[in-house]
Amino acid sequence: MSFPEKVENLLKTIYGEDFSPEYKNEILDLVEAWKQKEWNETAPLSEKNVYLITYGDIIKEEGQPTLKTLNKFINEFAKNEITDVHLLPMFPYTSDDGFSVVDYREIHPNLGNWSDIARFSNDYRLMFDFVANHMSKSSKWFQGYLKGEPEYANYFIPREEGFDASNVVRPRTSPLFHEYEGGKNAWTTFSEDQVDVNFKHFPALKEMTDILLEYANRGGTSIRLDAIGFMWKESGTTCIHLPQTHAIIQLWREILEELELNTLLITETNVPHKENISYFGNGENEAHMVYQFSLPPLVLHTLTTHDASKLTGWAKTIEKVSDSATYFNFLASHDGIGMRPTEGILTEEERTALAEKVQKNGGRVSYKSNPDGTESPYELNINYMDALINKDEDVSEDVQVQKMLAAHSVLFSVMGVPAVYYHSLLGSENDYEGLESSGINRRINREKFDYEDLVGQLETSTRRQKVFTGLKKLIRTRQGESAFNPFAAQLILELGEQVFALVRRNEETGETVLFVVNAAYDTVEVELPFGGQDLWSGETVEGSVELAPYQFMWIKQ
Repeated sequence: MSFPEKVENLLKTIYGEDFSPEYKNEILDLVEAWKQKEWNETAPLSEKNVYLITYGDIIKEEGQPTLKTLNKFINEFAKNEITDVHLLPMFPYTSDDGFSVVDYREIHPNLGNWSDIARFSNDYRLMFDFVANHMSKSSKWFQGYLKGEPEYANYFIPREEGFDASNVVRPRTSPLFHEYEGGKNAWTTFSEDQVDVNFKHFPALKEMTDILLEYANRGGTSIRLDAIGFMWKESGTTCIHLPQTHAIIQLWREILEELELNTLLITETNVPHKENISYFGNGENEAHMVYQFSLPPLVLHTLTTHDASKLTGWAKTIEKVSDSATYFNFLASHDGIGMRPTEGILTEEERTALAEKVQKNGGRVSYKSNPDGTESPYELNINYMDALINKDEDVSEDVQVQKMLAAHSVLFSVMGVPAVYYHSLLGSENDYEGLESSGINRRINREKFDYEDLVGQLETSTRRQKVFTGLKKLIRTRQGESAFNPFAAQLILELGEQVFALVRRNEETGETVLFVVNAAYDTVEVELPFGGQDLWSGETVEGSVELAPYQFMWIKQ
């Protein structure tokens, strides 16, 4: 099927009876215009790729744009480990730490400008955050909507008589519609300041498509589609994961492929696993990567209970998607640890136990509203290393650090591409000052630093030092083994309830690595299916081995 035919079919799926042939022509003209631009080549993914998840302003220096300072810090301390930098929203905003964008095409002045992004992209592949579902009420678009300007009159979604919103699923308990000046109202999935964009209005889709292509052209080798599942609304439905939403992502992928780009689309949908992986489409036509949201809570559950059964059972369902699509794996992020992805995997009692542990360890629990009016834990807000600690067992700093490295050994072993949150890499703790001063649960894990102060802490704080050097060694070890290619085969093993184990094999190179980790606080004996060199310790092992508490091995056959 030709590209124009694919575009027409997808637009018909999106707009149904409202489709106009002019829509197809406008998209084709837009793509043709972008074909005339200069584009940089992007290499495909490999075992070398490791993402750092970070805000663009986490490290500050007097008189310097923060993007420049962040670039300098990574160059100085993690250049040999980090290949891709995920810059959380770097645009002017009014709330939610960047996720209420005022202008998609400008860089926040505190961070710098597009020249700073260009310099950054010379050193690292960059992942841009595209908050396409909603934008700030202070944006030019929404202000135009409120003023009745013809250009923006249909860019947002007013309350409609007869529209049944009773089944809407969303992660907030605030009103679905908010009232604004001039008597106008609008759909707000997340907050009064975050107004949902109306993709039913074709000019809005076209404008968003142009923005996506600008990001790809300006160095966005990966583009994260934030909260993308909520993009389309239909009366009487849940208004999440609707066919039109999938078709829009498929349209964007077709356009990127027509431009012969290796730009990757990553979907962010913090929902149960089966719903989440639906964004792979047929494996070759939708997202290139999907956030592996089940991994963070399952690793936490495993190392909390010392029982790897649930993680092992779930991991057995994770199969290779295709040669062009895989999983975006992570343990921590700017948000908390999502609980919905554990539905159907952990019991209600197990989820409650995790929530209670997080609160005991100084964290917070955020809730979502359900269609029946009840509320459920949606997110655990805590620093991931602090979440891992079992206070009655993990008393010494060395044990706590080993547990953190054990958790990340899972992250760096499973199929897909690993991403490390900056507070994990830096061995941080809960930021109570940020939490209490803001009243925002997620601020417990979003602390920012002065450059010299952070550099000093990496020398004086033994916790930071041990975690930072340990995680960097894990990354470098992984990067040297083709068995950890994001698309290489994965076989989950059952070597005992307290052990999580798998084999990764790259069929092209013939390299095979066995991974085993002890999830228990006690020493366990493990019968290895084959022997070889443990890449972590350098020792040769075979037969039966004893694993100390939270010890792991990467055994190369």
